[in-house]
Amino acid sequence: MQANDGKALEASVDGTSYARIPLKTRVVMPDDDLDAIITEYAKDAVQPGDLLFVTEKIVAITQGRSYRLDEITPRPLARFLSRYVVRTSYGIGLGMPETMEMALRECGTLRILFAAGVSVITKAFGRRGDFYRIAGDKARAIDGPTKNTIPPYNQAVVLGPKNPREVAQHLQKLVGRDVDVAVVDINDIGGNILGSTLDRAGERRLVEILRDNPLGQATQSTPMGIVRAI
Repeated sequence: MQANDGKALEASVDGTSYARIPLKTRVVMPDDDLDAIITEYAKDAVQPGDLLFVTEKIVAITQGRSYRLDEITPRPLARFLSRYVVRTSYGIGLGMPETMEMALRECGTLRILFAAGVSVITKAFGRRGDFYRIAGDKARAIDGPTKNTIPPYNQAVVLGPKNPREVAQHLQKLVGRDVDVAVVDINDIGGNILGSTLDRAGERRLVEILRDNPLGQATQSTPMGIVRAI
């Protein structure tokens, strides 16, 4: 096992220690089959009682939900709204016209406008995060390109995956061995479980286990990993 740079292989939550094992892969492309990727890189690596966590990005890519920037024509509203999105060190989010355009398509114009309006009001009172709470997981999961994004996705927008819970259930059957599976959206400031074979308490615990983003989000090429109690 080898940790990604700046990350630790172990984490402790509620008195239990867990290994977080990154699984390095080749760059996953839109014409790849997710089952084949999981079989090649994860099926023989998991052990009974493990949890396999898969980034939402490779699930979405293999579902055909990656779009080149030159395929997206932002409407004027997307250009306007993107100017007011706070850009963070971990990613551009909806802070560019192309990602905002895809949020409008995915979530609906009215929902995005309502989320934007509420966030303007609540930010004035020092409260943050209402935009994504209202816009929902579909908006939160949209990934735009950054300077550290692996090509060809440094020139692409990747949406959130479709039916992540069903994907997790399918992958559990594929890997077998009494292994739970989760499709995760994790970055350097937090994370969400988009779909899993866990109950709610298990999902909350998994967020804590992965809180420091052991897979990284730049050029590590580790889009999945294993959590193992030790």
